[in-house]
Amino acid sequence: MELRQLRYFVRIVELGSMSRAAVDLDMVQSALSQQISRLEGELSTRLLQRTSKGTVPTEAGVAFFHEAQLTLRHADQAIRAAQQARLSGAVSIGLSPTIANVLGLPLVRAMRERYPDVRLHMVSALSGHLTSLLNARHLDLAILFDTHNARRWSVMPLLEEQLFLIQSRQQPVAPYIPHDTPIPLAQLQQVPLILPSGSHGLRSSVMASFNHAGFQSQMAMEIDSLPLLMEAVAEGLGATVQPWSAVGMYRDAAERFQWSQIADESVRRKAALCSLSDDELSPAALAARVVLMDCARQLVHCGNWVGATLST
Repeated sequence: MELRQLRYFVRIVELGSMSRAAVDLDMVQSALSQQISRLEGELSTRLLQRTSKGTVPTEAGVAFFHEAQLTLRHADQAIRAAQQARLSGAVSIGLSPTIANVLGLPLVRAMRERYPDVRLHMVSALSGHLTSLLNARHLDLAILFDTHNARRWSVMPLLEEQLFLIQSRQQPVAPYIPHDTPIPLAQLQQVPLILPSGSHGLRSSVMASFNHAGFQSQMAMEIDSLPLLMEAVAEGLGATVQPWSAVGMYRDAAERFQWSQIADESVRRKAALCSLSDDELSPAALAARVVLMDCARQLVHCGNWVGATLST
């Protein structure tokens, strides 16, 4: 039995509906129903029943509901007590430049609020370099897009990002397409692209999508610096394929760039929260991992991470 199952059950009873609870918990209803079934299987008793008025607890469910509420209150008190114990130490976290544009500052703020005595070391670098740093034990945590080179990592799927064709608004290299009009991957065949080099996770994903579609991209140049890459795009030297966060860092993005979502579902970037194995992580690093996941969920849930969906 897990605390999250208790939280799920309590929320269903409070809302009186499996579907409303799934929306509130930001879950797929089938996944929520599966968790409740596992809980009922472990207890060997029925806790919920469907009626014309919604989902209501059985007699056993009512008794379990009250005890579950008490357990969750005690768990919340334990969390607050741990937070108030002024956890200290140091933790190093690696984020790619695009991820850092969205998540970096909210994460720093959240860590300062929850664990003011924990010293953060934030590293923004291309994912291939972050992989090397994590394998060399120079990072505790990193958000990565390719986990094939993992060495005793703990890997947790975090989210998926839609990718966009981004080009200069003043000097476009491809016909203008409105924001709300997704474009098929095939329309990128003749577009000169500016992308990171092959060691970058995004480049690998884009090339794999092109190969699967049966054509090659028209590479204009390779740039392994996001600020320089975006400046080259703004100058009309080529277009790029990036998540929305690549333009999200510019206050004048709408004046400098135009971007269109790529329609093909294969053109997405999957991000995972990777860390050293749990037995190698300090209490500060374990706490930071929880805070990072909470921040990412909050940004997606509030619509502040455009084009991102949480992994289930």
